[in-house]
Amino acid sequence: MPEVLVLYYSRGGSVARLARQVARGIEEVDGMRARLRSVPPVAPVTEVAAPPVPDEGAPYVTRADLAECAGLVLGSPTRFGIMAAPLKHFIDGLGAEWASGTLVGKPAAVFTSTATLHGGQEATLLSMMLPLLHHGCVVCGLPYTEPALNTTRTGGTPYGASHYAGLQDDPRPSDEEAVLARALGKRVAQLASRLA
Repeated sequence: MPEVLVLYYSRGGSVARLARQVARGIEEVDGMRARLRSVPPVAPVTEVAAPPVPDEGAPYVTRADLAECAGLVLGSPTRFGIMAAPLKHFIDGLGAEWASGTLVGKPAAVFTSTATLHGGQEATLLSMMLPLLHHGCVVCGLPYTEPALNTTRTGGTPYGASHYAGLQDDPRPSDEEAVLARALGKRVAQLASRLA
């Protein structure tokens, strides 16, 4: 059964919860499954490295996950208007996949979470699309035919799903944010199914 890779980094839990909503949307499409994977944190060389297997949550991604997926959805918290370093670090190491065309023609999308309402959600989503374009992915967003884009008062953009965690770092997506995350997953899975 074809799988869409939902690859993310989450520190406070918001992005992980959005990832699960994206995965639910993927699995609403007949014949499609979601494969949840995360990336390990990065640290200066003076700090202890992360364990090779995470204590909880999704397993760490492997290069085989990229080769085997029918589509890709990337998620990251916003760090000063761009993706977090752990996800960027993983992407920066994909030179061989770029050269061999591992992701060429695969549909892809992005999602994020911020602590502040205007904390760079759209800038982060757009910056996450750039390496996907370099890898030859077919990048998709959320069209305004999704009614929740017009009613949300927190996260959700045409560039991808998003979550506003607030200063208390509430990891639970609002109803509209969850609906839009599922819609994004469903959209990528539908495109992957058609392209297969």
